[in-house]
Amino acid sequence: MLGRVLERLIDAQSRWAKPLGEWLHGLMAAIFGRMLPIRDFLAGTWLGHPLHALLTDVPIGALTLVIVLDVVGQPVAADVALLVGVVTMIASALAGYADYSTTDGRARVRATVHSSLMLVSLVIYVVSLAIRATGPTSRTLPIALSIVAYLILAAGAFVGGDVVYALGNMVDRHAWRPAGAKWQSLDVGEIAEGTLVKAKAGTQALVLIRSGDTIQALHDLCAHAGGPLSEGTIVMGCVECPWHGSRFEIATGLRRRGPTVYDQPAYEVRAVAAGGYEVRRIS
Repeated sequence: MLGRVLERLIDAQSRWAKPLGEWLHGLMAAIFGRMLPIRDFLAGTWLGHPLHALLTDVPIGALTLVIVLDVVGQPVAADVALLVGVVTMIASALAGYADYSTTDGRARVRATVHSSLMLVSLVIYVVSLAIRATGPTSRTLPIALSIVAYLILAAGAFVGGDVVYALGNMVDRHAWRPAGAKWQSLDVGEIAEGTLVKAKAGTQALVLIRSGDTIQALHDLCAHAGGPLSEGTIVMGCVECPWHGSRFEIATGLRRRGPTVYDQPAYEVRAVAAGGYEVRRIS
């Protein structure tokens, strides 16, 4: 019941979050579109895991510690923890905006609410830190500001979790797809040389690429956000997704360019004596 109330409350923010999100997304896409290696680094392509999710644990832990240290009367330690929290919030925000630059639809609206809450929290924390740096005779105001900022931080973290767990943003689209080693009949007509051909193997949609007598196959659904690879292009031995430009090596399915942080399922193709083809997953 509470979850439904909170979900309706979050979605009610779409009146301002949707237009803001469209503008902010355009800005982030333009910035990171000119710096693809930096975008991929911040997204976590090199790590095989979203970097933003990893970084967020540090500021949340540090800023929780700020409240504890303020309560037990350790002002110096509290201020150091606050400084660590602010710096790592900025680092986490950079990684988050890299993900945001390739986030679409309903997830983008909620991500806009998430980023807005986090930005407000960060500004309040910076004000608290600035007041603390002056060595005030009373620490009531900076402590109160830290508590308010923490409550906003918690709300932002809730919305951020919803973007991932409820909407599946930055989740591997093939996480629950069984590997298997069973050959399946391939439903396909002519496979032209050097083109992307969509085919079906049971319930799975695949994209096929012929090079001479060799036919290679990847799952058609992009691991990053579900884009149709069969509508993409072939670039330097890779299939490039038409939605966000992720690239996967045709022979292995390994990611070669982000924003994906996940590899693509690859399939072996063989001709059968009775005519036609069969496939089985190899990665």
